[in-house]
Amino acid sequence: MDSTLQTVVIGIGATLFMDLWAVLQRHFFSIPSLDYRFVGRWMGHMWQGKFKHNTILCAPAVKGEVGIGWVAHYVTGVIFSGVLISIVGTDWLMQPTFIPAFILGIVSVVAPFFVMQPGFGFGIAASRTPHPNVARRRSLIAHASFGIGIYLSAWVLHLANI
Repeated sequence: MDSTLQTVVIGIGATLFMDLWAVLQRHFFSIPSLDYRFVGRWMGHMWQGKFKHNTILCAPAVKGEVGIGWVAHYVTGVIFSGVLISIVGTDWLMQPTFIPAFILGIVSVVAPFFVMQPGFGFGIAASRTPHPNVARRRSLIAHASFGIGIYLSAWVLHLANI
């Protein structure tokens, strides 16, 4: 398998791991995860020229927002996987190591803190939410799980010799 396809598979696998982690948190600890319809709504409004909202929760719904949100979520995972591979090089695919993947997961929290949450009307790093530190901690944990997912997905591919 060429490195581009591996990068796509790793990004999808890492995002799936992140989503499975969210399901476990919801099931065992009653911790809600992001509702990706709001990502789709935000993206749908972007196509209409609106990038920032007072609150995305009150913005008019967009046709297909659930699907748009989920696709955007997985495409973003693939993009971040590509960022990692472009930084560490394709040799990493032959011998994945934990630290670069985990660091990328942690660093990727910059996207929701400084792009998505302000665009949603939640402020920088969820500063306009009722419990900003809870939101920040949940984002950080979600993105750390993404980094772990990158590492695990790369190892699964490596062990499968695909």
